[in-house]
Amino acid sequence: MKKYYTLKAMCALMLLITAQKANAQQNVGDLFKSGPADATKLINAYFDPLYKGLGIGLTDGWSNTAKSKGLLKFDARFSVSGAFVPQSARSYDVNTLGLNNIRPAVGSSSIGPTAFGNDEVGGKMQIYTSNGQPTTSFFNLPKGLGFHVVPAVQLQATLGLPKNIDVTLRAMPKIKLGSDLGSLSMIGFGAKVELLPLFMGSTTEKLIPVDIAVAGGFTQYKYNLPLNINNNANSDQRIDAKFNGVNFDAIVSKQILFFTPFASVGYQTSNTDLKALGTYAFDTGNNQSVNYTDPIAVNQRDINGVRASLGFQLKFGFFKFYGSYTQAKYSMVNAGIGLGIGK
Repeated sequence: MKKYYTLKAMCALMLLITAQKANAQQNVGDLFKSGPADATKLINAYFDPLYKGLGIGLTDGWSNTAKSKGLLKFDARFSVSGAFVPQSARSYDVNTLGLNNIRPAVGSSSIGPTAFGNDEVGGKMQIYTSNGQPTTSFFNLPKGLGFHVVPAVQLQATLGLPKNIDVTLRAMPKIKLGSDLGSLSMIGFGAKVELLPLFMGSTTEKLIPVDIAVAGGFTQYKYNLPLNINNNANSDQRIDAKFNGVNFDAIVSKQILFFTPFASVGYQTSNTDLKALGTYAFDTGNNQSVNYTDPIAVNQRDINGVRASLGFQLKFGFFKFYGSYTQAKYSMVNAGIGLGIGK
């Protein structure tokens, strides 16, 4: 039971909503101003480091060695990664977003913290009419969480197949994180092929004293969060989100007794599909509001580029310990523990 609640806490931490439970609904609600077009731009700017950090975490932690597992040998592992949000991604400038009816109030800053920015309110904004006339409605850009690391969790099991191939399944059943935190699930699959035995047979270790492999994987998180933003009866407000990550890597490693260092280079891509569903009353200024149904739809690629990793695996009997560092759009560390049978 203790492990179950620990897992819930770590999964909750993975998303923005986790760090300030009491302020989560307010943070999201503060962005539903003017109309869907402006709200979508504000939401994208605010959540941008979450999209990128979680996208990098989705593609991490698949393997810590180029050596494939023997036929029908298996292991299971649990690991956690943290993507470091750079200084440049901890705030945004509304003047660069192309907003239609929201502008900084006179004398106020145009800067707001992103989700993983500082724990302080952003600049004061004023809502304008569609004719460009200022209204009497003002609001502040929402706070950040106050920490600058985007965590992600990997739960997976690997099975060895013939021809020096192993396959990996990532899965986590839907976990209800609480009425204010929503629910989260994960699914993914990957494969790794050790190359040298395919071409050189049993002479591999004598001729080339390292293991070389190619690997790839796909991971998807699904997240659902009920909302209550100026909620009317039967408005059915909620956020439905999917975060997808794909990676391909070339890996080289060398086992030295119980210690196996590795290095890899590869390509990763991730995308976000997020929708705010239900009916919302958007503040349009001067105590006026307009209702919109299913107003927000974000479908975008967040990460698309190369990455390089260095790490290690420690094996003591059935137990394995992992650690790695990855340089990519955001730099990241990963650590985990595993339990398995056979090489």
